[in-house]
Amino acid sequence: MNAQVTYTVADTQTNPLFPLERQLRWLLPTNLYAAAWVDPSPSMLTRVFEHLRTLQHVLIDYVPRHVCDQPPEPGNPRYNWQEGTLLFTDLAGFTPLLEACSAEGLNGAEVLLRVLNNYFSGMIEIISKSSGDLLEFTGDALLVQFTTGEPQRDIAQAINTGLRMQRAMTPFQHIQTHRGELSLNMRVGIHTGRYVTADIGTPQRMAHVLLGRAVTLAKQAEGSGRIQQVALTETVKAQLGDRVSLQPTATDHWLVIDNLRVEELGEYEITVARRRSTSIFFDRSVSGLIGEIETAIQRVEPLASYMPRSVLQLIIDTASERRISPALPTVAVAFVNLMGLPESVDDARPEETAAIVDCFSQAFSLINGIVELKGGILQKVTYHSIGSEMLIHFGVLNPDPSDPH
Repeated sequence: MNAQVTYTVADTQTNPLFPLERQLRWLLPTNLYAAAWVDPSPSMLTRVFEHLRTLQHVLIDYVPRHVCDQPPEPGNPRYNWQEGTLLFTDLAGFTPLLEACSAEGLNGAEVLLRVLNNYFSGMIEIISKSSGDLLEFTGDALLVQFTTGEPQRDIAQAINTGLRMQRAMTPFQHIQTHRGELSLNMRVGIHTGRYVTADIGTPQRMAHVLLGRAVTLAKQAEGSGRIQQVALTETVKAQLGDRVSLQPTATDHWLVIDNLRVEELGEYEITVARRRSTSIFFDRSVSGLIGEIETAIQRVEPLASYMPRSVLQLIIDTASERRISPALPTVAVAFVNLMGLPESVDDARPEETAAIVDCFSQAFSLINGIVELKGGILQKVTYHSIGSEMLIHFGVLNPDPSDPH
């Protein structure tokens, strides 16, 4: 006699995570996603919430302050004219250090990671204490803006920050490698003016960019500067008065002579730390936890859209460790320079600015789509002395020696 067995499949819509599933599928590591879907118990939902909270704290460090405080709706470009002072930095000596560390394999990667962590953590601390807003760090370069609404104060803050950063470079003058002692030095350039800040892209990938000649002039000041010094444009110099001593260069820039005593450099500005919302909840029921998870998603999604998909996945998978293992893969790097378009906002009529921002957004979105299709990463929009650049690389996360890119 054959027994008839009936299998009953539960209605997935009874799962409390069902309304949030499409959002959670790309914000959770696969093991946590599966475990929570199979067992949406209070303890498992608490793990989901804690992961999202940690992910939010990690992503906050990757976006400008205003994106964190006032997140845009992903996919809807927005822009604003801004008066402020821009500070660019770049490292000299990084390439020889990278080559020396690469020859040492994993040990060299650990050395390079330690040096860069010390460098960036020290510089970011100075920027934060000086009321600067770190807009990006790309490779070994930093971009900081000062926008208090008082031009003289912005300039003073930027110069003080640049001098403090240069003074903090002393520990990087003697780095021991198997190729001998190497050093890192920094160039700093400052310009003040009016420029457009914009958030562009698609719901899947956003970017924060600056448009206008003021950005190019700030980058030119850094490129024309000297290591261990702070370079200023003529525009900045004209607004300084006699506060600092200056030395002219052959490229119509000015170098700040750092002969200031500590008390003359002044105290750090009082700055407000980025808000790191940490929910404290007492309702540990399934419905209460689902509400907290939904709120956490609303905070995380806009921040996550600023990361390349493959990088975001790596951050999601390593969020609990707050550390990505170092490696020195062989990569291919490409730059796409959009000459003329970013600077066109200065000559455009007010009603044309939105169209220029939209054009930039479309170009960024289409290029990013092609790059991701080919397995690459459009890291971000950076800045060059002749326009805005898109930094693209292949082989970083999934190196394949046979890939011709």
